[in-house]
Amino acid sequence: MTAAFKLSPADGSSFVTDVDAWFAEVGGALRERRLAPYLGPGLVAQSPGVAVPTTYEGLADFFAKKVALPKRARGNPWASAQFVESRQHRATVMKLMATAFAPSIAPLPFHRHLAGLELPLIVDTWYDGALRAAFEGRSDWLEIQGMDRTKIGEERWFRAYAPSGEVAPIEAAKTVKTLLYKPHGSATPVGNFLVSDADYVEVLTEIDIQSPIPEAVRERRSHLGFLYLGCRFHDQLLRTYARQVVKRSRGPLYAVFESPDITRMERQLLRELDMRAVVCPLPLALERLQALSS
Repeated sequence: MTAAFKLSPADGSSFVTDVDAWFAEVGGALRERRLAPYLGPGLVAQSPGVAVPTTYEGLADFFAKKVALPKRARGNPWASAQFVESRQHRATVMKLMATAFAPSIAPLPFHRHLAGLELPLIVDTWYDGALRAAFEGRSDWLEIQGMDRTKIGEERWFRAYAPSGEVAPIEAAKTVKTLLYKPHGSATPVGNFLVSDADYVEVLTEIDIQSPIPEAVRERRSHLGFLYLGCRFHDQLLRTYARQVVKRSRGPLYAVFESPDITRMERQLLRELDMRAVVCPLPLALERLQALSS
């Protein structure tokens, strides 16, 4: 059963008391294309028989099984990747990431539902290709992936890909119906990954002035609110992206959490962004949202 996500009055945060009304409101906003879903790894965890990491801690564990990590790096995927990169080579990190996310993942019904809604913008923060696969049959969309700009020798941190998987001109993002934004990269179609601490040094230096975020994303978000699904914000990097990707968006912001047991910094982020959040098992939330936005 769904429950209101109510922070204590001392937190000073807004909270939801009528969960049914929340789902009706969010479902309607999705149906009217006024929201951009912001998806985390929790969504992939719902896939039957999933064989890729489905949490940040799970990705760190994957690195730990492949490389002997120092204690300071264990449990942290970015530090784990940085250790591998500094002791071996960046190519080794990319190869390990490609291995971790090599198993194909069938899109969830909710993935296919999102693809069918023809939303202006969808943000997918995990490295899998399930959402890309859900767009099969559509040609009016484009994917933009974050990547290490030294890899492409350009003064930007992203590259666009057509439905075919071929590199597309970034200008095409202005005219497509749906823009799929993968800020940390993806295993498909070619394997771009931002994952090590070094990958984020320049990005985080400039992200406050927004240059690492594609102009097309910035333009589209100005007309949209956001819906966080399958996300956690228990690390500073995740909170930074949560803030910066939705910066200057029209709002409002909504979120589903599977448990009210979140960190103090997550609570602070909810206050800061004025998120309207509920606690609900993610499978049930996806089911209700799909029904109410159809």
